[in-house]
Amino acid sequence: METLARIPQLLVYGLVSGSILSLGGIGVSLTYSILGFSNFAHGDVMALGAYLALAILPLVSAVGIGSGPLGSLSFGPDFVVALVLAAIGTCGVVLVLDRLLFRRLRGAGRITLMIATVGVALGLRNVIQFFWGPQPRYYSAKIQYATMIPGLGVKIKPDQVFIMAVAISLAVLLHLFLRYTKIGKAMRATADNASLARVTGINTERVVAWTWIIGVSLAAVAGILIGIENKFVTPELGWQMLLPIFAAVILGGFGNPYGAIVGGIVVGVSEEVSTAFISTAYKPAVAFLILILMLLVKPTGLLTRRS
Repeated sequence: METLARIPQLLVYGLVSGSILSLGGIGVSLTYSILGFSNFAHGDVMALGAYLALAILPLVSAVGIGSGPLGSLSFGPDFVVALVLAAIGTCGVVLVLDRLLFRRLRGAGRITLMIATVGVALGLRNVIQFFWGPQPRYYSAKIQYATMIPGLGVKIKPDQVFIMAVAISLAVLLHLFLRYTKIGKAMRATADNASLARVTGINTERVVAWTWIIGVSLAAVAGILIGIENKFVTPELGWQMLLPIFAAVILGGFGNPYGAIVGGIVVGVSEEVSTAFISTAYKPAVAFLILILMLLVKPTGLLTRRS
């Protein structure tokens, strides 16, 4: 009975975790649908964004942007600015990598590109360890108390509300971008048929650049949100997030950004609720089990790919 009583609270934790996984999964889906390969460096891109935010934060504070807490949050306006700048900086790094590496390998096939992303992942991880060291880097040492939600009997922290609000807002903005902007429609057309899109005059190189910008920006924000939730980050963050992100993407439907959102929520909730019955050490195994079951039962995912 006590175990069942914990489930509503675990659902809250699952929604927070799922929101972060959804942001990470969108980038993997976009990369696969438009660029045509699985990006195994995506988790380390998230870690890079998280560490860049920590590096930029003192510079932002130094120019006079307030560091006092925003309401009940554990951070201030300076951190919000650092978040935006870190996302931009991470985009810059990945766009350079695309020009120097991925663009040259696009005609080499998916396997070659996939292996290249593994090398990029290892490289980014070593760069992070070189500049910031192997020890955890803390976002905040402050203790934040949770607030009881009336009528539901569950508690939630202001930072967790912020995380879900950011994830929902970015998902809505992505939908509007893909549906109603010229470049968004070009991205959908390229995902549907790249050759036909090129013949009809769509600048596919511009589409590729925007794919990286959107996917990497969301990944960087997701990495920063992990730091806000956990209060610290480690260089292994990317490796730890890779399995649940791919589980979410496969569950939702590979190449479908909307499916990645659904898959992220399902995986996040499943991992957290499982801790009511098994040790928290087995949370990665839950994501792996979801991945395997989905591949066996419905390899195309819950949602079919859409243009």
